[in-house]
Amino acid sequence: MSRIVEATQRVPASLAGARFDQVAAELFSEYSRERLKAWINAGELTVDGTQLKPKAKLHGHEMLVLKATIEEDTRFEPQDIALDIFYEDEDVIVINKAAGMVVHPAAGNPDGTLLNALLHHHPRLAEVPRAGIVHRLDKDTTGLMMVAKTLPAQTALVEQLQARSVSRQYDAVVMGKPVAGSTINAPIGRHPKDRKRQAVTVSGKPAVTHFRVVERFRAHTHVRCTLETGRTHQIRVHMAHARYPLIGDPLYSGRAKLPPGAAGPLKEILREFPRQALHARKLSFVHPVSGETLTFQVDLPDDLLMLLDYLREDNETMR
Repeated sequence: MSRIVEATQRVPASLAGARFDQVAAELFSEYSRERLKAWINAGELTVDGTQLKPKAKLHGHEMLVLKATIEEDTRFEPQDIALDIFYEDEDVIVINKAAGMVVHPAAGNPDGTLLNALLHHHPRLAEVPRAGIVHRLDKDTTGLMMVAKTLPAQTALVEQLQARSVSRQYDAVVMGKPVAGSTINAPIGRHPKDRKRQAVTVSGKPAVTHFRVVERFRAHTHVRCTLETGRTHQIRVHMAHARYPLIGDPLYSGRAKLPPGAAGPLKEILREFPRQALHARKLSFVHPVSGETLTFQVDLPDDLLMLLDYLREDNETMR
């Protein structure tokens, strides 16, 4: 299946002297620069009926004509997988992702992912790269994710992520007792010896995490983290780097830290907690069409609520 996109725009005098691809990005801002450049190179976006190179200089008053074909991505199968849809309109979907759900097919997870579920829920997402997924949560991280339902919405949401204007807040339960909240500003890149892990490294990309204390326990702390950047495993890596690794994190936490004299049930849950104790609790972004700021917040899942209950009970018992 495919769909034809058609549009025309007159180049204003104010853009005289600018490159074709730059003008196209200005006049067809609902599409990504990458997609527009591909259309220019394919002759599907022309200047006065003529195919030009992306770097060609325009003089103003030319007519840009777009007649392009959007092909559906048929690599992935729609699958009837339950989704917890927190919000949906014509342009965006906000998902409350469950633990254990992989976001995108990859080696080891060819299907059964959020992408497969989205294609079943809204088949037109086959026309949008990555089925509209613009950011990710790790497999075992729960909580809120935004998805674009159209190409223009995807372009707008990606631009907000790049401009760091999307607000993302997470709850985590960590080992140790930070004295107060802090900002961790440390670059993150691939671990030099283990390709499954990330690490704080001089050659990494800039990464900034803010965190504050929500509740203290004898040997653990409930913290709330706000991201400025969105690097892979960012909170997990940063908190471990600060020596406050997340409970249950198989890659970064090491052995479980047990409070002295802890009762059997607490010992068991700390040793056996099946995932990193991390939840995307709050998400805020500007709607790509209405311009309204949308803010969503979702409660902690049952497993984290139970963990916190055991830690509180231990606090009370050992006073």
